[in-house]
Amino acid sequence: MIDLFNFQRRKTSVTHVGALDIGGDNPVRVQSMTTTSTDDTAGSVAQAERIIDAGGELVRLTTQGKREAENLKNINAQLRADGYMAPLCADVHFNANVADVAALYAEKVRINPGNYVDPARTFKKLEYTDEEYAQELQKIEDRLVPFINICKENHTAVRIGVNHGSLSDRIRNRYGDTPEGIVESCMEFLRIFRKYQFNDIVISIKSSNTVVMVQSVRLLVAEMDKEGMHYPLHLGVTEAGEGEDGRIKSAVGIGALLADGIGDTIRVSLSEEPECEIPVAKYLTWYIRSHEKHLLIPAEQAPDFDYLHPKRRETVAAGNIGGDNVPVVIATRKAEHAAVDVSSPELPKPDYIYVQGELPEKLAKNQKYILDYDAYMELANSGKRALDGIYPIFPVTGMPFISLLKADVKFLVLKYGTPSEEFLACLKTHPEVVVVCMTSHQNRLGDQRALVHQLMIAGVKNPVVFAQMYQHSSSDTNTFKAISPKEQLQLEAAIDMGALMMDGLTDGLWLMNNGDIAQEDVEQTAFAILQAGRLRMVKTEYISCPGCGRTLYDLRTTIARIKEATKGMTGLKVGIMGCIVNGPGEMADADYGYVGAGPNKVSLYRKQVCVEHNIPEEEAVEHLLALIKADQQGKQ
Repeated sequence: MIDLFNFQRRKTSVTHVGALDIGGDNPVRVQSMTTTSTDDTAGSVAQAERIIDAGGELVRLTTQGKREAENLKNINAQLRADGYMAPLCADVHFNANVADVAALYAEKVRINPGNYVDPARTFKKLEYTDEEYAQELQKIEDRLVPFINICKENHTAVRIGVNHGSLSDRIRNRYGDTPEGIVESCMEFLRIFRKYQFNDIVISIKSSNTVVMVQSVRLLVAEMDKEGMHYPLHLGVTEAGEGEDGRIKSAVGIGALLADGIGDTIRVSLSEEPECEIPVAKYLTWYIRSHEKHLLIPAEQAPDFDYLHPKRRETVAAGNIGGDNVPVVIATRKAEHAAVDVSSPELPKPDYIYVQGELPEKLAKNQKYILDYDAYMELANSGKRALDGIYPIFPVTGMPFISLLKADVKFLVLKYGTPSEEFLACLKTHPEVVVVCMTSHQNRLGDQRALVHQLMIAGVKNPVVFAQMYQHSSSDTNTFKAISPKEQLQLEAAIDMGALMMDGLTDGLWLMNNGDIAQEDVEQTAFAILQAGRLRMVKTEYISCPGCGRTLYDLRTTIARIKEATKGMTGLKVGIMGCIVNGPGEMADADYGYVGAGPNKVSLYRKQVCVEHNIPEEEAVEHLLALIKADQQGKQ
């Protein structure tokens, strides 16, 4: 049972992967995956060594066929000869026979329930009787038993890796394209492994959609607990992308679970060199460890809150905050900067700017401002300027003045632990008040959750904006030299906001930093976090895979070209996939897909429907743009 307010690691069994133990009291392990061909021994060894040198504790390699699986023996031997002892994991799709071979030479084998025995997806509607469904499950068991026996004989661990993008037609037609279907796809395999007393298992459930990923893992943990299973979990957001957006998206999804004590090994999937993933993963695990042994938060869970099936908390809108409105972004600027736009023209602008006690001489057009209540009161009494678009903010000590000031929206700063009698009565009397939830607690998530649950229990429906304050400067010195202060801010804020967004508690985000990070970067990080949590789309989203030995074209160059050509298409989701393993499946969450179909050949998708086959790579980006423009013109 998850404690929503007090951090503790989920209790799991221990899985042995070579000399590496995962789960139990062991630290959260970090890993990555090579992008080289597994036939290329020297290239794979060199890349694996770079991953390990960066701090990777396990290296995964794709094994499309028996030849690649057999070459794991040479790769493994060379790594050991070079003094590298990190275990290897073979990544197997579509061919159960390859898994049998890989289990001889790798310390761990990843199999995907969506394509281990079930045929390739057609995305067609098929009906299974209960008897037919049971027969399909028996086929899976019959094929798994030989593999289980090989793994037992060779002390090979297994990762059961379910991807949202590669659910079988059988699962999709019985359970739909849902978190429940993702979980059942995993549980079918787990029940067979347990039946044959094989327990060196790690489980992963991934999606490019952070909401689906988090909800599915939460459901899986509950289902495993119900059936007495406590296997360790591997966390990751598939096709997270590259750069800042990829890092923030990964931190939102992975962090939302780690912050609740869920997760025993992680992989941050970035469309970059694999060793670049390791510092990000290590920072996530370090930050979560900082939550340990915090002061107890004596909070109570609201009875109508459903952790496994969360929905947005019901609120009464105050202006454009709460209700059915998308979450707002509040920024802090000094008066001399508040009248000018510090953002680039194509970037989203904050909904409100807090200027403390001093308004700028000239207000920016269509911009809303937040002013300290005493300065607001003085301005109102002076009659020197209109108060349209200006709103007061109150500390707890200023509550008696809330009823004295007239404004459509007012802000009240609260922390959990503040005596509730006065502020609960005030909030019920003043639905125009937006709660600004602050915290200085070691466990930000638990403390801020606690305040909102206190409001829910009391039946208070005022909107809540989460205020997150950090201290990062370019002069900072710590052990994470590979992670810049700006990236540290982005990762920490994404982790702290992840579960709050997934729980449906977020009506706004006020991100602050006491340091020299550019204000534009702070503000755009807030927007990026809301987009990663699927709460507010403000720019084009790219669902791009990290690449592996299956990638069939120049992935990184292609991503750059597509990004440059589509960067102004706000809200558009473009999938850029190296191969067909997850490509078509993840198209359900993308408007368009660009998928490797063969060497230097690309197929284009509209959602999950392939609309152009085998386009030469050098022409494919232009074909994608033509498809998007044709569809846009057709809607006009």
